Amino acid sequence: MTTDISKKGPGDDVPKVRPAEAIKAIPVRHFGRYVAAVLAIGVLATIVYAFSQGDINWGAIPDNFFDDRILRGVRETLILTFLSMLIGVVGGVVLAVMRLSKNPVTSSIAWFYIWFFRGTPVLVQLFVWFNLGFVFDYVNLGPVYKDEWSDFMTPFLTALLGLGLNEAAYMAEICRAGLLSVDEGQTEAAHALGMSHNKTLRRVVLPQAMRVVVPPTGNEFINMLKTTSLVAAVQYYELLKYAQDIGTSSGATVEALLLAACWYLIMTSVLSVGQFYLERYYARGSSRSLPATPFQKIKANMLSLSNRGTGGVPR
Repeated sequence: MTTDISKKGPGDDVPKVRPAEAIKAIPVRHFGRYVAAVLAIGVLATIVYAFSQGDINWGAIPDNFFDDRILRGVRETLILTFLSMLIGVVGGVVLAVMRLSKNPVTSSIAWFYIWFFRGTPVLVQLFVWFNLGFVFDYVNLGPVYKDEWSDFMTPFLTALLGLGLNEAAYMAEICRAGLLSVDEGQTEAAHALGMSHNKTLRRVVLPQAMRVVVPPTGNEFINMLKTTSLVAAVQYYELLKYAQDIGTSSGATVEALLLAACWYLIMTSVLSVGQFYLERYYARGSSRSLPATPFQKIKANMLSLSNRGTGGVPR
């Protein structure tokens, strides 16, 4: 009698699995996006067509783009912006520290300053500074300085005080938010190490608060650049005032205003790029991955397009 013994391995009973077929993904169609894109393009085309039919001398814009008066106005605008923001930032830091002080007098003074300058329009403040000559005949600082108010309060000083002091009120709230964003344990640890209050503020609190303070400060800087156009009302010659003079003398009023708008767009765009890199610098250590720079985004998009052209296989 013969016994047939068949030996089976541990994997002989496992059924064979066919290789999975490639899944064909069908993207979801977003019809709402298409409709919104068509509507947006239609509105843009309508605006462009309307301006093309208007009686506008478009050649006057490039002809006066680098006019000496326009370039002088750009320079004065930038100078006024930087100096006003310098006053605003320094004053904002001082007011924020005063506001957070445990001294009720300094805290109340800072609160009143912020309440007053944030509660009144900056144009009204400019007019008040400009017309104080009707109230004061002289400015008398004792042995230091004495002169007639009309000679002392020049259009430049009016613009600088009106913009800078108003900006200090807004920067005070931005700085206060940044100081409050730092954990109190950081201050307690610094005091435990024997650091004074001022040294703790300079070495521990302010460097960490910069991450919160920088983004809104950049926005305020760009906003200040545009707000400088208001000082044309107090006879200070900056970009808008020079553009208005060119428009009046040449009869191309709208064209001169569009020229000023082009220069404002150029300056705000440059400042926006600077703000991006400044925010990226202070984001180090607080974010796992820094935001991509514009050049990195362009490179990634080009690689994505090239991969699509080769069937999704990277070269």
